[in-house]
Amino acid sequence: MTLAIALEGVHKRYDDFALRDIDLALPTGQVMGLVGVNGAGKSTLLRLLMGLVRADGGKVDVLGQPMPHAQVAVKQEVGYASDDMRLYRGQSLRWHMDFVRSVYPAWDEAYAQDLLKRFDLRPHQALAGFSHGQRVKALLMLLFARHPRLLLLDEPTTGLDPVARGEVLDALADVLRDEERSILFSSHNTADIEQIADSITFLHGGRVVASRDKESFLDGWRRILCRGASTDALRRLPGIASIRDSAPLLEVKTGAFDATTLPALQAIGLHIESVEPMALEDIFVTTVRGGNKA
Repeated sequence: MTLAIALEGVHKRYDDFALRDIDLALPTGQVMGLVGVNGAGKSTLLRLLMGLVRADGGKVDVLGQPMPHAQVAVKQEVGYASDDMRLYRGQSLRWHMDFVRSVYPAWDEAYAQDLLKRFDLRPHQALAGFSHGQRVKALLMLLFARHPRLLLLDEPTTGLDPVARGEVLDALADVLRDEERSILFSSHNTADIEQIADSITFLHGGRVVASRDKESFLDGWRRILCRGASTDALRRLPGIASIRDSAPLLEVKTGAFDATTLPALQAIGLHIESVEPMALEDIFVTTVRGGNKA
């Protein structure tokens, strides 16, 4: 298995924040969603991968090359977008397209034209007349049309209305029709990540608190409503992440649900009322609040 991204023991310290002991791997051809609250370290991690900042320790490889030493070669194959990137407001989108085409030989004009139609963008209009959503779509179009082997996207759907967000997610799905291309993207919208990601990483307080394939997350977590008492025996059961006592009901959330879970609850005197799957957002919040390893 080849890896698009590999980080081992990476740490980076600032005056008021630190990334610590980051181990992460993204196989080629997959999408990884990066979930974390503001200040969790998502943007710092992406900047390390781009070679924009240097790690204080550990190993950072991108497309099989060490970073930041190989950043010049790697950046030809990587498309990076973040909220603080700006296009030239006084220039047209066509001007930007011609500029990017002059720098990146892999530019695909036919694909760019298709994206212009899909994103409903006017290439000869100055960027100053674009809405926020149009500027985001323009930036992503400029990245996608280069056919980068790796996309690093920092909050790519932030501020987009539901229609524009759907257009962007569809375009990301198109990128992945080529099994040699990979995507790492962060988002506050866990529904977006749940929709297209193959694997999910929770980042909190500068640490990776969980990183698994999406199906393992969704299959392993359940919200169980029971009748009975909250006891030490319940808290000792494997995988119990949170217990909320709302007498006469207990809400139990577990990250290790399997065929043994319900019999174990019944064996300590609890009566099962319902078992429900959990959305990714609920899994993340439960993990972070409980200080758990998901």
